[in-house]
Amino acid sequence: MILSCGEALIDMVPLNIPGRGDGFLPCPGGSPYNTAIAIGRLGVPVRFLSRLSTDFFGETLMHGLVQNNVGIDLIRRTNQNSTLAFVKLEKDKEPQYVFYTEGAADRSFSPEDLPKELPAEIKCILFGSIALTMEPSASTIESLIVREAGRDSNSALVISLDPNVRPFMIGDQKAYVRRFENWVRYATIAKISEVDFDFIYPGLGLEKSLEKVLSLGPRMALTTLGAKGAMALLRNDDGKVLRVSAPVVDLPVVDTIGAGDTFHGAFLSWLELRGKMSHSALASLTEQELYDALYFANRAASLVCSRQGAEPPTLKEVESLK
Repeated sequence: MILSCGEALIDMVPLNIPGRGDGFLPCPGGSPYNTAIAIGRLGVPVRFLSRLSTDFFGETLMHGLVQNNVGIDLIRRTNQNSTLAFVKLEKDKEPQYVFYTEGAADRSFSPEDLPKELPAEIKCILFGSIALTMEPSASTIESLIVREAGRDSNSALVISLDPNVRPFMIGDQKAYVRRFENWVRYATIAKISEVDFDFIYPGLGLEKSLEKVLSLGPRMALTTLGAKGAMALLRNDDGKVLRVSAPVVDLPVVDTIGAGDTFHGAFLSWLELRGKMSHSALASLTEQELYDALYFANRAASLVCSRQGAEPPTLKEVESLK
């Protein structure tokens, strides 16, 4: 089982209303939320950990989790408002966002909201995105990761980070990078997009950025490259680094909302479905297995890009796409 923790919000997606002009369509979203939905649709056991509102947007978010087989027993409810994210879409550009988070439920995720112990069946924790740019949610999630990373090596969880950087949420780039590098040190897998690297290590270049991340301690560093696919560096126990790339599938692109989240969820789902969700199994992945995992994740991401909004595919849909 995989545990996704972080923000859950409402994406206000641009919509043209005939006879009325431009408007917005409210859609459930948030990077960890989308990733949990992607995992659930692929048939992999998953739970969500966060603090959600009891307002009608919060009810919509809860309904989306339940409908997609995501466990909700670790979620804390509050009468604080839900976070809203207004999205601007332009052709051939990354989506732009404006977040309304002040006093919101997910931003207020606090240490008392954490379970004292995680359920024994959880093998992986994924975390990241804007929840790590706001307090107290950032420190709360950080404390959970530090706690779980300190487990005995025989029971250590796989910890997967996707920073999903939103520069306008970050006031001090250097301070953020210092904290980011600390998160990476606790991670087993670090999934970072090419666009994220442009902010984190400007001017360093993709290969050197990936190598720098891997040198901080994770077993694996992944990067998504948009239409160019994805690449992974895997450090074996003998210190050798395996480099593998895989392409996307050429489908019409409607928008890219949720693409990185779906990739992340699908990659972790591939590991879980094939019994590879452990530190020892990751260390012994072959080149072919890593390629298969990347290509599986790319197929899922290609499908979500062919749809409006974050609508991850099912396992049947991914497997039928060649």
